[in-house]
Amino acid sequence: MKPILSTFFFVLLIVSCNQNDNKLVTTEIIKKAIDSIEPNNILQLKISKEFVLGKFNYKKDSTFIKVSSDYSTKEIYLNKQVYNAFLDMYNAAKNDSIELKIVSGTRNFYEQKAIWERKWRKYNYLAPKQRTLKILEFSSMPTTSRHHWGTDIDLISLSNLYFSNGKGQKEYDWLKKNANDFGFYQVYTKKDNGRTGYNLEKWHWSFLPLASYYLEFYNNNVTLDDITEFKGSELAKELNIIETYVNGIAKKAINYKQ
Repeated sequence: MKPILSTFFFVLLIVSCNQNDNKLVTTEIIKKAIDSIEPNNILQLKISKEFVLGKFNYKKDSTFIKVSSDYSTKEIYLNKQVYNAFLDMYNAAKNDSIELKIVSGTRNFYEQKAIWERKWRKYNYLAPKQRTLKILEFSSMPTTSRHHWGTDIDLISLSNLYFSNGKGQKEYDWLKKNANDFGFYQVYTKKDNGRTGYNLEKWHWSFLPLASYYLEFYNNNVTLDDITEFKGSELAKELNIIETYVNGIAKKAINYKQ
């Protein structure tokens, strides 16, 4: 299989958003050539603080696209480049008798808030800190989820047990062997190598050619004061959410290079 990343020339426009007049102000330009700089291989990214926090409408964003029902279990949107990479991976997997269905993709702040606060009510028998830690085993605080970016997908099943034997084991083995060739990496691996944050998620795969830029912007522009407007948000500082969870990813993902 031929990796889909070898001919991209990325032009990254990192921007900040003025909330008063919604004007985008360019703060930095990063250029990176991977193999060639043909015009058709230019990808332009405009990143704002609101974007990485998930406070935007991806359904009205021209860089996002609705995933065909052939490849998903419900209405799902992804960044267009991520979707194209997924289609290449899907076809390669299909050739090996593996079918990759997307069960979750982009979620903005408000969708993540709905998930978070549903679980907040579910675990109401716990004290606030213990309740928060329980939710954080598998779910992100709103404004801290990689799913905000349109780069991360949940595949096939949301159960680690499913991927531990039989058909699920074959699917997971295929992903471990081949997904990196298409830019997708498992970011939430076992925590036996010092990784912090969320528990193991065999289903969660991140398109690092974009997500690595978004994470860098997030770390340079977002603070704990930005994590607000939902139940339990006051615990973000005590739990050091950005360092422990947002950056609690696999070493392979941390060390990813274009």
